[in-house]
Amino acid sequence: MAEKMSHIPEEVYFGLLGRTFEIHWNYHAILMVSIWVVLVPLCITIVRYGKPKPTKLGLQRKVSLRHPEWWWFSAHKYGLYTAIFLSVAGALVALIVSKGFSGSIHATFGLLTILMGVIQVVAGIYRGTHGGKYYNNADPNDPETWKGDHYSRTTRRRIFEAYHKTAGYFTLFCALGAVGSGLMQYSMPVLAALVFTIPFVFLAIWVVLEFYERRYDGYRAVHGYGIEHPYNKEREFL
Repeated sequence: MAEKMSHIPEEVYFGLLGRTFEIHWNYHAILMVSIWVVLVPLCITIVRYGKPKPTKLGLQRKVSLRHPEWWWFSAHKYGLYTAIFLSVAGALVALIVSKGFSGSIHATFGLLTILMGVIQVVAGIYRGTHGGKYYNNADPNDPETWKGDHYSRTTRRRIFEAYHKTAGYFTLFCALGAVGSGLMQYSMPVLAALVFTIPFVFLAIWVVLEFYERRYDGYRAVHGYGIEHPYNKEREFL
């Protein structure tokens, strides 16, 4: 059973509706823990270890939900979109019932997490084009049709990847700060036990996947392992 601290509002009055509503903070806690301790790490795990083993021609069909070979990318992308959407909704509800920003450590970590998450979504929109020698409608005999930010490793793409991956882990760090400080304000022993246990479950999964060497290089998995591809050539001796 949750233990509430005295400064946490237990009900909110909406003058427009002329009614007072009881606030169920446990729903907010369960939602946010499900998002940031389960869903987000799962999406990161999928994109890290779900990529197919590199082949000579890579993935030739267009990136799409309709094409199963791209399931790992689709799960990562749309899973995180769902996480951010639900997080924004949960944060807005919390701000409304709390009648504004409380300034607590939990609120600060929470809003920072949401802001970083939204920036991730915006950054993803501007990640650039795909390209590839064997991708979709490209002609393997016409280099002009191969061009794309991802395939050619343009500065735009490099900036995106440098930010997206690094800021993603930082966002998760902020989220853990929000979850931890939130559970200190609103004690839920069972949920706290899960928050403590779940990271160890992910740790075990990551160790097993690393042991079986499932962390394939993204560029080679998508475009092929041939040395003729720009980024493969750049890393020829790596």
